[in-house]
Amino acid sequence: MSARTLPLLFLNLGGEMLYILDQRLRAQSIPGEKARKDEWTDVDRKRVMNDIITTMFNKKFMEELFKLQDLYSKKALRTVYDRLAHASIMRLNQASMDKLYDLMTMAFKYQVLLCPRPKDILLVTFNHLDAIKDFVRDSPGILNQVDETFRQLIETYSCLSAGEFQLIRQTLLIFFQDMHIRVSIFLKDKVQNSNGRFVLPISGPVPWGTEVPGLIRMFNRNGDEVKRTEFTTDGNYVAPQREGSFDLYGDRVLKLGTNMYSVSRQVETHMSASSKNLASHAKENIAPNPLAKEELNFLARLLGGLDIEKPGGSETGFRLNLFTTDEEEEHAALTRPEELSYKVINIEATQEPGRRAELSRILGELEVAEPRPASSGKGEDLLALMDGL
Repeated sequence: MSARTLPLLFLNLGGEMLYILDQRLRAQSIPGEKARKDEWTDVDRKRVMNDIITTMFNKKFMEELFKLQDLYSKKALRTVYDRLAHASIMRLNQASMDKLYDLMTMAFKYQVLLCPRPKDILLVTFNHLDAIKDFVRDSPGILNQVDETFRQLIETYSCLSAGEFQLIRQTLLIFFQDMHIRVSIFLKDKVQNSNGRFVLPISGPVPWGTEVPGLIRMFNRNGDEVKRTEFTTDGNYVAPQREGSFDLYGDRVLKLGTNMYSVSRQVETHMSASSKNLASHAKENIAPNPLAKEELNFLARLLGGLDIEKPGGSETGFRLNLFTTDEEEEHAALTRPEELSYKVINIEATQEPGRRAELSRILGELEVAEPRPASSGKGEDLLALMDGL
C-alpha cells in the first residue's frame, strides 16, 4: 500500500463531487428576480461552490491530508465528504448523498482504470484542479488556496518514480475493487456492463514513451538489431502526439478527469447484484475493533481543519435533490440497503481525555475490518483500517 495515495483520492473525488453539485445546482436554479425565498438562484450556486471549495482547500486541512499515511476505510472517507458537502447553505437528504457519493466513486474508478500509465493519475488530478480553479476564477483568495495545493502536489509527486506511481494506482484499485454501482451515463455509452463492471477499450493511444504494438525486434549479444518481425493486433493503436504538462499551467492532453457533466445529461445510479450481496453480509463484520479508535483520531485530526459555518440568523439551508423528483428520492431512501447508508459523524479535534473518550464512544458508527500489521515502525498512527463497501 502506498502512503501517498490519500491526497490524490480525496482531491479527485472532491473534484467529481463539485462537478455533480454544479450541474444539479444549475439545473435547479431560478433567475434571481423570479425566485422565491426557498428556491435556488445562480448567486446561491456560486456561494455554495465557493464555500465548499474554501473548506476543501483549507490550509490546516491540506496539511493533515498530505501527511504520509495509508488509506483508511470507505466509511471514514465518506464521513469527510458528508461534512464537506454540508459546508454551505446546501442540505442533502440521505438518498441524495448516497447517490452523490456513488457517482463520485464510480467516475474516478473509471478514470483510474483508463489511465494509460500510472503517472497519468497525476494529470487526472490536475484536470480536476484546473476545473475547480475555473469555478472560483472570480474569487482571488480562494483561487490562491487551490494554487497552493497545486504547488504542493507538484512538489510531492513530480519526483516520484514509475514504480511508486504504480503502487499508488494499485492502492486505488484495491480501494475501489468491490464497488460496482451502475451509472446511466456509463451504461448508455456502453462502457459499463449491467453488473456494474467497466468495459476497457483495446484501442486508442498507447502510453507516452511507448511504441505502437505490431513489431518484434531481436538483438544479438552485442545489442545490435538483427531481425524484425511484424504482427497484426486486434486493436487500433495510435502514438500520443505529446506528453501532458505537469506544470501549474499547461495543456494536460489527457481528457480523463474533465467535467463529463458540462453537457446536460440525466444521471442515475443502480446497485449491482454483487454490491447487494456484499451489503447482505456487511453485518458480519461490525464487531468493534480495539484499534478502530485510531481511525476516529484520524478523522478528528482531518475534520479539525473543516470549519463548517452554520447558516446564521434566520437563514435556512437550501435543500438540493439529486433525483428528478422528490418521489424518486424518497423511493431511493426506502430501497437503499441499510448496511450501505452512512450517518454523519460530527467529531471535534481536541486532545482532552474526555473528548478522546467521546471518540471511542461513537466507535460503533464505524464498521472497520481487521487492521494489517504496521510495517513502517511508526506505530498506530500509520495503521491502515480497510473495510468493504
